[in-house]
Amino acid sequence: MKRIFILIMLVFILPTEAFASQKVPILVYHSIEEYSGKGSKELYVTPVNFEKQMRFLKDHGYTLLTFERWEDLKSVNKPIFITFDDGYKNNLNAFKVLEKIRDDRFQPVATFFVISEFIGRPNRLTEKELKMMSDTNVISIQSHTRTHPDLTQIDNLDNELKVSKEKIEKITGRPVLALAYPYGNFNDRVVQETKKYYKYGLTTTPGPYMKKGLKNELYYLPRIYITYSTTMEDFMKKLE
Repeated sequence: MKRIFILIMLVFILPTEAFASQKVPILVYHSIEEYSGKGSKELYVTPVNFEKQMRFLKDHGYTLLTFERWEDLKSVNKPIFITFDDGYKNNLNAFKVLEKIRDDRFQPVATFFVISEFIGRPNRLTEKELKMMSDTNVISIQSHTRTHPDLTQIDNLDNELKVSKEKIEKITGRPVLALAYPYGNFNDRVVQETKKYYKYGLTTTPGPYMKKGLKNELYYLPRIYITYSTTMEDFMKKLE
């Protein structure tokens, strides 16, 4: 009887505890391009460096996920999320890298958080490009609001949250489940409004995600910045 009790403990309790202590990196990028002197240099990562980083993940057994597969955290090896904010045209370079290193064993995916009102503007992804990447199942297109305001400072949140979700869903034909808060800013009101339309909210609070069982914790997801000055040694440390 004692042996049976121990087996039950091992089968049911220990995996739960292991998942609870699991650290899941959610990386955030912006521009994948050579820096040309415009804008903040640290928001750029060169295509060469991005490919090195993705090949490291491939070679070290990581499983890249999107938010449609959040529940797979419990079952896959070394889960990680690759996210991009703002919907820049140069994110096509990231898509090309993921396509390049894809094979039967390694199926890389990423999430693009786009500003719906900026779609098709100069230096931004077009509807056609977003649809094309979504159709490949390599890129999940999610929301970064309609016009990228500080959500804590505006009254009409529906205009930013609901409208952007509906526009992106119309473009891709797929559900929009996740919102990246502009500037990483949020408060209780923003979270409550976000819950009406999304299952996940992403901040820029540094660090990996760890399940703690806190109220609304899926609306406070932390992310780890990868920047121009991130070396491969830095990159590996950020994954620890």
